[in-house]
Amino acid sequence: MAQPLLQAEIDINAPVSKVWELISDFRRMPEWSPQCRWMKPLGTVRPGTRTINLNRRGRMFWPTTSVITEYVPERKLAFRVTENHSVWSYELEPTATGTRVVESRHAHDGITAFSTFATDKFMGGVESFEQELVTGMNASLSKIKAAAEKG
Repeated sequence: MAQPLLQAEIDINAPVSKVWELISDFRRMPEWSPQCRWMKPLGTVRPGTRTINLNRRGRMFWPTTSVITEYVPERKLAFRVTENHSVWSYELEPTATGTRVVESRHAHDGITAFSTFATDKFMGGVESFEQELVTGMNASLSKIKAAAEKG
């Protein structure tokens, strides 16, 4: 069974506006995420906008779609993955030295039976896959931090 919440956070020595610029540009998601290879919003990014995504893990590729559920400039960005019903979010908070970013995967109502089956059958099981997701979140946040602090 999927954990209801997976989460990672990082403090970045850059203003919220700079960090938001990086996170809210979905075309750059493949630069941050170890699994995302392509993410394209279908229209202006705002609540209700759909995206088409391509993910990769090793030799396995799979498409997903998502819908932006929250878009509060310089505060929060969230999208719900249609295929598994999980919600991914980025929350930004100003700090004395820059920005704290919290990346989360919410599955409070679980994930779909198909996603659970596919994860068990092809990705080593839900528990190990979720550990991999948290590792990926930390890697993503580290890459965002490096880009934001670069200059």
